[in-house]
Amino acid sequence: MKLDVKTLEAGAAGTVDVSDAIFGLEPRVDIIHRVVQWQLAKRQQGTHQAKSRGEINRTTHKLGNQKGGGTARHGSRKAGIFVGGGKAFGPRFRSHETSLNKKVRALGLRFAISSKVKSSELIILDKAEMKAAKTKDVKALFEKLGLVNALIIDGATVNDAFAKAARNVFNIDVLPVQGINVYDILRRKNLVLTKAAVVALEARFK
Repeated sequence: MKLDVKTLEAGAAGTVDVSDAIFGLEPRVDIIHRVVQWQLAKRQQGTHQAKSRGEINRTTHKLGNQKGGGTARHGSRKAGIFVGGGKAFGPRFRSHETSLNKKVRALGLRFAISSKVKSSELIILDKAEMKAAKTKDVKALFEKLGLVNALIIDGATVNDAFAKAARNVFNIDVLPVQGINVYDILRRKNLVLTKAAVVALEARFK
């Protein structure tokens, strides 16, 4: 498959051959959904926790007589029915991470990239580099490319000036190729790959 390559100034820079196994697949929504669910579950902290009866520091003295008091038979102020008592079945510190086969995760990433190609929302750049970290300048370049909401993936390293200029632009994310993931691809309208990123992705999935 051949895709057009653009410069950062929105000019033509030829074409690039890309692998059909990464860019030409028919996306499967179920696989993509599984990977997104796995990603979101994995990043949850799971630090929510409520105290149980055993963790409450209150008296365990029996409140009153077993019979004749006219109230329920309570043996401790730690019961969840009382204000300040332990929480019954409350949230506990735990990991939300689920297991997902490595091959399924890789397939989900390829499907996500292919979905951007199919919807004509993929842009290939010759390179993403700037001499000075000027947000005003990079916004003008994005306007020429028609980028309003985009994820930009560069090679193993991101040009420092470009990354600093772009980080102040709303709805624009810049990541090295190691950070590419299904969730970030789908949450942005356009996926922008540099030629270095394309080479790295093809080497990764070879």
